[in-house]
Amino acid sequence: MKMEASWHAKLKDEIAQPYVRELKEFLAEEKRRGMEIYPQEPQVFNAFLYTPFDQVKVVIMGQDPYHGVGQAHGLSFSVPCGVRCPPSLKNIFTELHDDLNIPISQDGCLSKWAKQGVLLLNATLTVRAGEPRSHHGKGWERFTDAIVSKLIQRDDPIVFILWGKSAQEKCEQILQHEKKGHAVLTAAHPSPYSAHSGFFGCRHFSKTNKLLETWGKTPIDWRL
Repeated sequence: MKMEASWHAKLKDEIAQPYVRELKEFLAEEKRRGMEIYPQEPQVFNAFLYTPFDQVKVVIMGQDPYHGVGQAHGLSFSVPCGVRCPPSLKNIFTELHDDLNIPISQDGCLSKWAKQGVLLLNATLTVRAGEPRSHHGKGWERFTDAIVSKLIQRDDPIVFILWGKSAQEKCEQILQHEKKGHAVLTAAHPSPYSAHSGFFGCRHFSKTNKLLETWGKTPIDWRL
């Protein structure tokens, strides 16, 4: 797994930590045991490849990668072109339509957002096929905490979109400190189990663009 150069430069001290070596050993052991791991190894760091450090304008924090066949490709909430949209992603597109009157996409690949500066970051970057949360507690959470910390240290403000309790707890340091003028938007998770409890109607897409415009940045074209 190779990391994009700007992110590697920011995280080189973190990558040298013993827990990262232990995480690599865990993943290698999973592979030796014949476990199917998602996303495929070349795609694990796709979020950083599509959105270099200095280009991050928005962070959408996810949890696990999708654990179904062919779904995960390294971008939170996204699936590759041609793969059926999972329920949470369908709800995201419904809210996007209600917010900005953007037609509901049948294509669930969000790489267009990522290329515009939307870091689609999961808290855990790998998962065993068919077993949600199977790679929790192995080191990924600490690694992605370090990523969030590096972003918070930027003088250039960022919009953090946090859907659901897990994402909000992950980024509680932002909620508590809001350093350097970063903006934090929170709502319920877009899962069918919670979307009607505050995700629908959150208007995070239009709110994000208003913030970016206030900061003199180009708004995100959310159309796919």
